[in-house]
Amino acid sequence: MKFELAQVRSEIPQLAVKVRERDLVYLDNAATTLKPKSVIDRLSQYYLEEVANVHRGAHWLAENGTGLYENARQTVATFIGSESPADIVFTRGTTESLNLVAQSLVLLGQLKSDHQNRGLVAGDEVFVTELEHHSNIVPWQLACERSGAKLRVIPVTDDGEIDLQSFRKQISAKTKIVAFSCCSNVLGTITKPSDVVAIAKSVDAIVVVDAAQMVTAEKMEVSSWGADFVVFSGHKIFAPFGIGVLWAAKGWLDILPPYQGGGSMIDSVTFEKTTWAHAPQKFEAGTPNVGGAVALGRAIEWFHSHGSIEAMAHAKNLAEEARRELARIPGLRIYGNPSVRTSVVSFNLDGVHASDLGTLLDQQGIAIRAGHHCCQPLMKRLACAATARASFSIYNQMKDVEALVASVRKAKEILL
Repeated sequence: MKFELAQVRSEIPQLAVKVRERDLVYLDNAATTLKPKSVIDRLSQYYLEEVANVHRGAHWLAENGTGLYENARQTVATFIGSESPADIVFTRGTTESLNLVAQSLVLLGQLKSDHQNRGLVAGDEVFVTELEHHSNIVPWQLACERSGAKLRVIPVTDDGEIDLQSFRKQISAKTKIVAFSCCSNVLGTITKPSDVVAIAKSVDAIVVVDAAQMVTAEKMEVSSWGADFVVFSGHKIFAPFGIGVLWAAKGWLDILPPYQGGGSMIDSVTFEKTTWAHAPQKFEAGTPNVGGAVALGRAIEWFHSHGSIEAMAHAKNLAEEARRELARIPGLRIYGNPSVRTSVVSFNLDGVHASDLGTLLDQQGIAIRAGHHCCQPLMKRLACAATARASFSIYNQMKDVEALVASVRKAKEILL
């Protein structure tokens, strides 16, 4: 289906909301996307008519629910270019997916059965980058504290790109894990995953890719990236909160010990010993978020139905226009100038705190993000405490860019 902006906008109920008696201009899409009516309806339908636990009941509803859940897994696998739905684990989101990988690798390092030495142990090094969200820093700090490994940092250039030259100089035989975001939530930097993977694999390091911002930025082809793990959250791609994805390269889910224990993830339980179910169930302890998974599948279908490639280009074009127009405002600084970037623009006005700017824009019905964006180390690198961030999605329009620029100009007149 061809991308048609008017049609897309008509399917997002929240765009009709008035904020302070003004039309909503929603520019906080990097935080979360608004939800299409068809996704909301699908979630409601599940809870109205289809509720049942999965993988355990003998009745029709249980069988139907299991089918819906596994069909959603297949939809996700196809969307991200996974060779098999069995490589997909449903989680609560990017953060839980990263914690699962980090702590499972620590557990693996503690097992005598880790004959391939793939687990994280004392003396190992874990690399992250200065671009990272806290969710891709803190889990690795905890993993290093619990294993005796050392956390190391890949710097970013003044343009806001991962400094691959520095990374090549730092990497060594001690490097066990490289975890990085392939799309920055602050600067919009898009890093080709295979570029980082090529360096990491030169020392046989495990590669973990945070693709939370990538899912609506570029076509996903995880099987061709060469990474070991890829993670993202459903709410970044028009789905509800509380559903996320962990993709693992073939074999990894069999090697890793489970992150949590409980129902559904077992094969046999005795007081002496428990054996695990096959992956991916081994990592889905307890009752899963079936409704969230079903709604995620519908969100992906909705995205495809509106010409996802053309839609992504539309959002990027709006961001580029916003970048050009904002740059015309004297005293306004735009952060980062990566060669390949997504639909995010971070900026500040000289002499104005980002929070004050965000408050004044809110008074005019414009929703942006103001703060450190859960990236305090990156803020330090940028030599600022916070930025204002406008992030665009497929349902935004040129009027939103115009409203943003006009409101920033007005805020400058008021505050300076």
